[in-house]
Amino acid sequence: MSEPLLELAQVDFTYPGTTVPVLSDLDFRFNKTERIGLYGPNGCGKTTLLHVMMGLVRPQSGTVRHKGRAVATERDFRDVRRSIGMLLQNADDQIIYPTVLDDVAFGPLNRGLPGAAARELAEATLAMLGLEGFGDRLAHRLSGGEKKLVSLAGVLAMEPDALLLDEPTGGLDPATRDRLVEILERLGKPMIVISHDWDFLAHVTDTYYSIEGGRLIRNPDFILHRHVHGHPMGDRDHHHH
Repeated sequence: MSEPLLELAQVDFTYPGTTVPVLSDLDFRFNKTERIGLYGPNGCGKTTLLHVMMGLVRPQSGTVRHKGRAVATERDFRDVRRSIGMLLQNADDQIIYPTVLDDVAFGPLNRGLPGAAARELAEATLAMLGLEGFGDRLAHRLSGGEKKLVSLAGVLAMEPDALLLDEPTGGLDPATRDRLVEILERLGKPMIVISHDWDFLAHVTDTYYSIEGGRLIRNPDFILHRHVHGHPMGDRDHHHH
């Protein structure tokens, strides 16, 4: 069994000023081969879980390990963020620079790529997402869906080992959502995706969890198919002999 990309052990997290833990004695392994769908009602802890994994919030107790090594300090988590790209729920939290190209090139430059190479990578990433020629546009003038794609381009331009995507289809029109499905399938990277969109999860992930009582519950895949197709999975097999 190879080392998990990220591992959480006995993690407890309660927001300051509240009494009910969001995550409670939670254990979780995220392996290099997994594409995980996370669903469940708002407030059940899905986003908090990703934030703990990325060091954006710190658990009151428990351990986070990245490739087998315990990570605790801001400096430790910088390595995690280089290796695992996270798409935040709100694109406005993610976009830093006024123009699209500067924003997407920020990660590669930060990683030490020379200017011309960083620009080239940024342009190629935008093109892959169907945003050719967007480089000079002002981020704040983009539509919600375009902003989402630009923030995803910024994540992908970091060439991460894995992706954490928080509600990636929020604000996308159907055509763009379908394009996103295609891109994620083509990338084939390990991912954890939070979504309320069952059909989207069915396309891009193959293992499903929800959070109940502060813990991760692994769910059988047929739950998803029932939501997508409106009947239990068994019914689909009539025609196969």
